[in-house]
Amino acid sequence: MNPDLKSLQSYPFEKLAQLKNNCVPPSHLSAINLSIGEPQHATPDFIINTMSAALAYGISKYPSTKGKDTLRKSIAHWLQQRFDLSSIDPDKQVLPVNGTREAIFAFAQCIINRESVEPLVLMPNPFYQIYEGAALLAGAKPFYINCLENTNFQPDFAAIPESVWARCQLLYICSPNNPTGTVLDISTLHALIERADKYDFIIAADECYSEIYAKQPPVGLLQACATLGRLDYRRCVVFHSLSKRSNVPGLRSGFVAGDADILRHFLLYRTYHGCAMSLATQAASIVAWEDESHVQSNRILYHQKFEAVMDILTPVMSIMRPPAGFYLWPLTPIPDDQFARELFKQQNITVLPGSFLSRTADGVNPGQNRIRMALVASLDKCVEAAERMCTFMRA
Repeated sequence: MNPDLKSLQSYPFEKLAQLKNNCVPPSHLSAINLSIGEPQHATPDFIINTMSAALAYGISKYPSTKGKDTLRKSIAHWLQQRFDLSSIDPDKQVLPVNGTREAIFAFAQCIINRESVEPLVLMPNPFYQIYEGAALLAGAKPFYINCLENTNFQPDFAAIPESVWARCQLLYICSPNNPTGTVLDISTLHALIERADKYDFIIAADECYSEIYAKQPPVGLLQACATLGRLDYRRCVVFHSLSKRSNVPGLRSGFVAGDADILRHFLLYRTYHGCAMSLATQAASIVAWEDESHVQSNRILYHQKFEAVMDILTPVMSIMRPPAGFYLWPLTPIPDDQFARELFKQQNITVLPGSFLSRTADGVNPGQNRIRMALVASLDKCVEAAERMCTFMRA
């Protein structure tokens, strides 16, 4: 067995299941799950119909790892329009992937040089657990950058020692952030690109929540490159997904884009990895990337839920509306795991303890006394959950 497997911690939802073990919620209250970021809005009919029609030919042939030209061109066009890019080469700078989860994990396996002395992978803390697992199984050590309230829940990059930057091979950033919903501004991205040049590391930007925002579209890493005149996007790659944008988490469709030399190596890795996207999925993905009306409607639904839930919870919880994403990250008056357990036990509502999403770094666990609430259920269900939480808080 790979000895690095021993370094992996239980996934947050395994910890949550253990936390809820032997808890019996009130039978008269329906279960409301706000713990997992799985979109519950209806998948647009045109995506379903396209995939259904494509099944007639889409499962009778092997797909290529690189994907169809038409899909990569659709993705490139979307990137240019969304992030104001003057150019991006669909042949060399775009690569379809089967959801960003597997791609984010596989990326580290391709990038990390195990022969280097104690390579580091930097990541925000709290974080999407795939970053940590990817680093450990690639033979690197995770370095956690705390995201605290005094830095507006953003990584304090300025506090990272030069010795750490010197050992960094890969930096994961997440903007909009999961779970805090904060967004990195363009000056921060410019500074990170400068650091990457100085210390020769790669920036992997998880931008899967980029299309769910309150007011301003979040800036992207490739967009920051373009404003610097770096149309080769050197040392920079972005990960995007249709799961949140188009309400198709089961489609498992996304892409990686950026530095052509990095993607050339990643394509080689993936050719051996055996992870080509099915032709039917590619057909559905093309029409999804080419339509914006359903994305706009999606944002409206989330806006309505944030407005309603914030009105209900603000009087009883320390809570802020994030600029993007679909999570809330409120403080809890008691330890977060105890809060989550009692909320489930008394109100049949499931939330994720914040400490399950973070690690103790510099003596601090940034998720302690916080919970992650995913506003993915219907408006009525989110309102009902907020009202039950009010009852729980006032008890």
